[in-house]
This record gives sequence, C-alpha cells and structure tokens, in this order.
Amino acid sequence: MIQITSVQNPKIKQVVKWRDRRHRDRDQKVLVEGYRALTRAIAGNYPIDELYICPELFQGENEGALIAALEQRGATLYEVAAPAFHKMAYRDRPEGLLGIGPQRHRGLAELEAIIATQGPEFYLVCEQIEKPGNLGTMLRSADAAGVSAIILCDSRTDLFNPNVVRASTGNLFTMPIAETTSAEAAAWLKKRGVQLIASSPHVATIYTAVDMTGPVAIIVGAEEFGLSDFWLQTADVCARLPMMGEADSLNVATATTIMLYEVLRQRIACGAVKDSGAVPNGADC
Repeated sequence: MIQITSVQNPKIKQVVKWRDRRHRDRDQKVLVEGYRALTRAIAGNYPIDELYICPELFQGENEGALIAALEQRGATLYEVAAPAFHKMAYRDRPEGLLGIGPQRHRGLAELEAIIATQGPEFYLVCEQIEKPGNLGTMLRSADAAGVSAIILCDSRTDLFNPNVVRASTGNLFTMPIAETTSAEAAAWLKKRGVQLIASSPHVATIYTAVDMTGPVAIIVGAEEFGLSDFWLQTADVCARLPMMGEADSLNVATATTIMLYEVLRQRIACGAVKDSGAVPNGADC
C-alpha cells in the first residue's frame, strides 16, 4: 500500500482536479466516495482502479473486507493522511474511502445484452434533467421500484457528477443506463412494444387510472419546463398527479418516485411480479 501524507502530493492534486467536470470528462473518470457507493460498484461489477483510504475517518467495522475485495479486483491502494483526504473528499463528513473508476457510457444498442427484467419491461425515460441530486434520487427510486433500465435523453446533467453518485447511493453502478436522443429512445421503445406514459400536470387523466401492468416507460421532463412537445405528442398516454394544495407541482424526483411505485403496485396486485419482502433491520430505507 502506498502512503501519502502531503496535501501537495501529485496524486492528491489530480483527484482534486477530478472534482471538476471538465477534468473528469477529459480523463473519463468518476469519483466513488463512501462505503455504500463502493459496495454498489462491486455489486455492479464496476471497475475501481484506485482506492484512497484514511483509517482514522472510518465509520464502521466492515471497511477492511471492502478494501480487500477492491484490492483483489485490481485496485491500487493509497493510505492517505486525514488533511490530504479532506482535501480530496467531496463530502463534508468523509468516511475515509474514495475510489476512482472509468466513466462508462452506453447507447441503446448496449442495453439489449444487460437488461434483466422481473415481469414485463419497465423503463424510466428522463428528458433534459438538470440537477445532479434529482437524477441521483431518480436512479435510486428506479432501482427500488424494479425498473429494467434508465434512458437519459438530451441530458443536461453530468451523469458522473459526485452528487449523482451520492444521491443514487451508488445505484449508478448497478442500473443499466443509456444516453441517447428523445427521437431515438421513442423509436427504440415503440419497436419493443412498450407503452409510453408521459407525466404532465396539464392533462385530465390521473396516473392511477392508467393500466401499467404491461411493458411501460414512464417519461419525465426537466425541472422547470417539464416534457417537450415531442414526448407529449409521441406518448400513448399522458397522465398527471393530483395536486390538492396550493403547490402546483412536485419536485421531479418525488413525482417520478410516485409514478414508478404505481407501476410496481399494479404489478404486485395483478401477480406480474412478487414483492421481495421486508428490508432487514439496520438497512437504510
């Protein structure tokens, strides 16, 4: 294991640069910070090339097993003094674990080989989402609701932003994700016989009235303006969430989660999928 004590070490300076999108994209790197995100990277077979650790910042008892697993998978290990680790870390309260991996970008053609679906196909299509925290939360919700794959259309968000990694709790590394245009996504989904359900607050149909038990794609749009006319005109159904108070809309990640769980609720109710059971004690809900 390589020891690093100085904040001026070139490795530390390089990782600090990768906190900036321009440098991440140039070098095609992603920062994976924290125990849970690194555990999900392992679960998703996502490569971690370098692992920086600071034992005095560890917060649990299982870091040793995680470090051993990543080393066995080929990660180069660096033990870093606390001041240097704090300089690298993106979080305010770092856990003493920071991995560096490659960015992996997929198109629609690559989804074919990696989609594993329980029940009918189930997609989340995100058009022009802008905020990394929202996108990360949507990835987490999609994983929990049993989404087959996520399709990002005309994206305005850096998929590998550390806030996406954090808000997704590492599900960025376990979920099949493709990046494409809206036109290509619509054609690909229609070819597969998938019903396109667009979320819009300006229509009469309430989302619970839509049959979502077959192959479906839930389509959501940008935080400020919602879906483009393309999707509103291309969708098979446009549906809304009822709003009973003074608020005229919900946060896009919240609205998306509600829609995704309606798909799951209907499928459990009709027997298309089975509930996976209660979350074990101690797990994060």
